[in-house]
Amino acid sequence: MKATARRRDGKLEHDLEMRQHRLKSDEPRDQGGGDTGPNPQELMAASLASCSAITMEMYAERKGWDIGDVVVEVDYEPAQRGSPTRFELVVKLPKELPEDQRERLMTIVNKCPVHRTLEGEVMFEERVELT
Repeated sequence: MKATARRRDGKLEHDLEMRQHRLKSDEPRDQGGGDTGPNPQELMAASLASCSAITMEMYAERKGWDIGDVVVEVDYEPAQRGSPTRFELVVKLPKELPEDQRERLMTIVNKCPVHRTLEGEVMFEERVELT
């Protein structure tokens, strides 16, 4: 998987490309940006929220469960000195959903690829290419 960020005319605004998809990222005005798009940390929270929802929906579909509308909210607090990064996931499921299905879906939500990446060991490889 590959994502590319290219600076736009704005101070901190970037065009993001993933496959044939295009998004924008920026910083809020009080951080020196133009607020033309979500900032990178908001995009990370959105990635976790969407991956969680999609993973649950795919699992339910395989099981033949009609789980109705699913909403996943993620609140993200970056690490501060002396405290770890904190994610709060709130999964909103229809009250009519049987308890055993709700419990299983909450187990599955923790298995989404973004969740596993964020809680696991991560390695980075950086290099410079001159253009």
